[in-house]
Amino acid sequence: MQYSAVTPLKDLRPLSPSDPAQDDQAEALSCLTALDRKRFRAFGWGPQKAPRHPTIAAAIRIQMRRYPDVVAVDCGGHKLSYAALDAASNRLASVLRAHGVRRGDSVCLFLHRSIEMVVGIVAAMKLGAAYVPQHVGVAPTETLRHVADMTGAKVLLSLSELADQLPIAVDQTLISIDTVIFDPMLDAGDPGGVEHHARPDDLAMILFTSGTTGKPNGVQVTHANLANILLTAPGDLGMRPGLSVGQILSIAFDMAAWETLGALSNGATLVIRGTSIQETAEQVDVLIATPSILNALDHTRCQQVKVAAVAGEPCPRPLADRWASFCTFYNSCGPTETTIINTAEPHHPDKPVLSIGRPTPNNTVYILDENLRPLPIGHKGEMWAGGDCVTAGYLANPDLTAERYRPDPFRPGHMMFRTRDLGRWTTTGELEHFGRVDDLVKVRGFRVELDSVSGALEASPCCQQAVTLQFDPRNLVSFISPATACPKRAAQSVADRLPYYCTPTMVLPMDVLPRTPRGKLDKMLLLTLARTEIVETGTELN
Repeated sequence: MQYSAVTPLKDLRPLSPSDPAQDDQAEALSCLTALDRKRFRAFGWGPQKAPRHPTIAAAIRIQMRRYPDVVAVDCGGHKLSYAALDAASNRLASVLRAHGVRRGDSVCLFLHRSIEMVVGIVAAMKLGAAYVPQHVGVAPTETLRHVADMTGAKVLLSLSELADQLPIAVDQTLISIDTVIFDPMLDAGDPGGVEHHARPDDLAMILFTSGTTGKPNGVQVTHANLANILLTAPGDLGMRPGLSVGQILSIAFDMAAWETLGALSNGATLVIRGTSIQETAEQVDVLIATPSILNALDHTRCQQVKVAAVAGEPCPRPLADRWASFCTFYNSCGPTETTIINTAEPHHPDKPVLSIGRPTPNNTVYILDENLRPLPIGHKGEMWAGGDCVTAGYLANPDLTAERYRPDPFRPGHMMFRTRDLGRWTTTGELEHFGRVDDLVKVRGFRVELDSVSGALEASPCCQQAVTLQFDPRNLVSFISPATACPKRAAQSVADRLPYYCTPTMVLPMDVLPRTPRGKLDKMLLLTLARTEIVETGTELN
């Protein structure tokens, strides 16, 4: 089942008095003062910019024709020019079409980082099909089966070496990309006739959530969604021919699309990492990562990086300051449902706060209370995202779609998405991020923002990164890195800045905080480590 496409934003400028929607918006903003109504619009509306191309498929086609000799993909020294990528994807697209793949279909990509992965993505897009990525060896077999069943994919793309690891249904065909794309007998022209060309509201990819709280849900991302962030600034991160972009993230993670599709649609060179993220980080111009991944790198060996961007989890201020000292650094935010990111702004070490920036072009961000009423500027509330970033809902899950996607009361006829992130506006119109709604907990009856505790720990000179978790209704536990960080000094940093009930019962230093396959902090593992430490040391909890 496909959720209906979101109505494109027509005008992100404040409504004029003659606009028929003015009365509706005025009623929605009636709880604000005149000054805050003005700032609500000025801060919450991103600039109006037309993407350079209407679809990602069109953008990639144009790059292949304009820059045939530029290296499109570099994987372990094996390089593919844009002309060679064009030819290889034509071969694979012809095979896919022969197996019945048409515009509007889904094609599963069950493999790992490789040149073949990139060819598979481009081939699917040439037919107007959506690609569905999963990382074999990371995703459990039951997840692969669930994804294939939910999408109704006729064809699964993989590598011959992985074929015996894949669950294939009787009505599905497995194609090993490596046996097709370099076969001279399959030379073919671009199979994408007009009937195959993707349209802006067509799905470009379906990304499945990690499924830590149940079965993964498929988020339906359109070409218009992707074009809006990848083919406008700042989401394009300045990618262009002559620049290299690292591909270091899990292919099932939405930020991997930022790396891969961002590079290809802007004519840059995608450098796919091997076993070492550090080695890749040392040779690219543009680096996209989670803060946890970036924090594990030696930044002194990455001075050639021109642009770095993080998203996916809260960023420690020391990390942002280090990288911003030598490159353009973006601390961004946005769940998968709002197309990778929907806020961004360059950070500078001398800025008073580390923000997640401002709404990206053609998007809006609102700070609302539990009744969806706008909060005064400077008040903390839940962030709702609107505009061209809003994806087309969850695959075959209308109930969850109706719960998280709502009509936008401030822009009638449009949709907005509940991010479940806490934030507030600064007086200069940037967004401060305070973690997830789920991270607002009660400890001994007091409300505590876990990310505020982590931020206080990171303010200690010895601590580079911290995470705080609720162990039980009375106790918080924190983990800090590096292993040389002093737990007492870090805890004192919390006591100096926050009320007494925010001080964690236990602070454990680690060399590197553990990460999930998608590069985020592994909080479930950390809680297990905390339980083990408490038992083994006989620590008495309050």
